[in-house]
Amino acid sequence: MQDYISDFTKHLKNVKKSSESTLDSYLRDVRQFSVFCSINSIESLTLINNDTIEKFFKYLLALGKSEATVNRVAASLRNYFSFLINKGIISNNPIANIKTKPISKKLPEILTGKEVLQLLAQPSGNDYKSIRDKAMLELLYATGIKVSELVDLTINEVNVQIGIVNLQSSKNNRIIPIYPAAVKTITNYLQNVRPAIVNDSEEEKLFTNMNGQTLSRQGFWKIIKYYADKAKINKDITPHTLRHSFAAHLLENGADLKDIKEMLGHADISTTQVYAQLMKNKYAQDYKRFHPLAK
Repeated sequence: MQDYISDFTKHLKNVKKSSESTLDSYLRDVRQFSVFCSINSIESLTLINNDTIEKFFKYLLALGKSEATVNRVAASLRNYFSFLINKGIISNNPIANIKTKPISKKLPEILTGKEVLQLLAQPSGNDYKSIRDKAMLELLYATGIKVSELVDLTINEVNVQIGIVNLQSSKNNRIIPIYPAAVKTITNYLQNVRPAIVNDSEEEKLFTNMNGQTLSRQGFWKIIKYYADKAKINKDITPHTLRHSFAAHLLENGADLKDIKEMLGHADISTTQVYAQLMKNKYAQDYKRFHPLAK
């Protein structure tokens, strides 16, 4: 199955234009399934059936994987087998009749305004790394872009003169304002740090690692976790935490949901409405906490 996984990788990259995180997720799941098949002496794709898939899901649950993880794996395999059918490699989809348990979507964790300030204040030194890290954190909170978009961002997509990000590498091209403090931090990085760490004149990425090479999504995750620990923020921080906080804070301060949708690049407003639900829950909690007759 390894040869087909290679073809599937090219399909995800060149046809579906999948993001780095989606690509990594799909391939990790399909490779794990491939290993499972090998262990169970299933060497041919034609031998895979509903029973194989169900045994694989039970195997994942036995390993301690959550139902949500199994659902994600199922989505990866559906994409993989659909690809194989379209290529004429198999004729029947072994996962077609498999139903997974619906999982209620967990509302995203957001930071309070105070916690955001604490986080942004952590890279406080004048060394190259601190200046770069501060610029990345400020830009994320200023624009709400995804971490995958941040690491793919090019110099030409950021205009510090007028204070905007013109996101052209995304599926949904969009222009997002950058607040003045973030502009100042990014300008400092562009003028005093990037020329010193990026030696390749043809490198277009705005942010790189300290060796001037590609910065990965996982690499940035380690950075944000480090500063969250340093700021003593006791929350489940993920690479999307600042994106979620950006959206929730805009909504809390009166921004229109449709405008937030455009800035986030959501295809459907139903995706953005999770932040309205988040704010409703927050207000309900505040009401119970502070109203004298609600206790």
